Amino acid sequence: MSKIVISGTGLYTPEQKISNSELVATFNKYVEEFNRSHEVEISSGEVEALTASSAEFIAKASGINSRYVMDRAGILDSNLMCPQIPERPNAEISIQAEMAVQAAKMALENANKRAADVDAVIVGCSNLQRAYPAISIEVQDALGIDGFAFDINVACSSATFGIQMAVDTIRNQNAKAVLVISPEITTGHLNFTDRDSHFIFGDVATAILIEEESSANVSGLFEIIETKLFTQFSNNIRNNFGFLNRADEVNSRNADKLFKQNGRKVFKEVCPAVVTQISDQLQRNDVPVDQIKRLWLHQANINMNQLISKKVLGREPEPNEAPIVLDEYANTSSAGSIIAFHLHREDLNEGDTGVICSFGAGYSIGSVLVRRCG
Repeated sequence: MSKIVISGTGLYTPEQKISNSELVATFNKYVEEFNRSHEVEISSGEVEALTASSAEFIAKASGINSRYVMDRAGILDSNLMCPQIPERPNAEISIQAEMAVQAAKMALENANKRAADVDAVIVGCSNLQRAYPAISIEVQDALGIDGFAFDINVACSSATFGIQMAVDTIRNQNAKAVLVISPEITTGHLNFTDRDSHFIFGDVATAILIEEESSANVSGLFEIIETKLFTQFSNNIRNNFGFLNRADEVNSRNADKLFKQNGRKVFKEVCPAVVTQISDQLQRNDVPVDQIKRLWLHQANINMNQLISKKVLGREPEPNEAPIVLDEYANTSSAGSIIAFHLHREDLNEGDTGVICSFGAGYSIGSVLVRRCG
């Protein structure tokens, strides 16, 4: 069978953007208003006073300087602190499908392909706009693709898990070309009143075209040598929002219905697991560490990426060996490692090897060993 390759990628970036300073100004206004309105309870010890934040704190804690968003007005309104994205009539394309289509069209153009060349669509992201019909089927319809489509959710690892599903689908001869798309509106699940996490996420959509090398008609392909998936249950990253919330109105507005994490435990437990997975994958495929030219890692936190890169490579990485995009895009969940791959791959030469790796809630880890080919 022909090699299976990544032949094109696409990136949809919202027009609106929020800097750390803008986000902090709104958050600190909220803190000031909260502490003033709860002054009596705070004085008596019944309520804990909130602490202000700073742009410097955010940059140091995460490496994030800004983020792209679907709606900045609602997020920067201290009385709302939530994106305002109106529902569309069922007859119109959904906002998440629209983002996905834009990224997919770029990936198709990048690969010099048409929608007619694609057999399947996989949409993988942290939060799907609705339960059904599948967003992927809506995207399939909007693009005019014959074949099949389905949605998956493995949180921050949805794209890499989708890549393995695409590879398996092609190997089983159920498709010749598959689009894996991650439309992430992560600001929709973010608690903008939480000092420890209000700065983490941004919105974006990515797309990857995977196909047999024999059908590809562009240069600069990346052969997928191996994919490796891992999951282990943990409550340290959680979002309890779902359809059953309506069956328990008392708790439906609790903070756990939005993104919630124990960052220290996540750092301590996930980093070594990621290092082990990548290192084992390289050893299993007889790829010496010194032959790894690039690590396209999940863009959650710069300190996690620096530690993982150092442990995998056995030394401090050069900036181009483990490129960072979260400074501009923030954490975009499953799209992060794909953004890094999309923006930082053209300088690699034929035969150069790298790893696309995502990690996050679940816990989940997905790693894709790739090699630049003709």
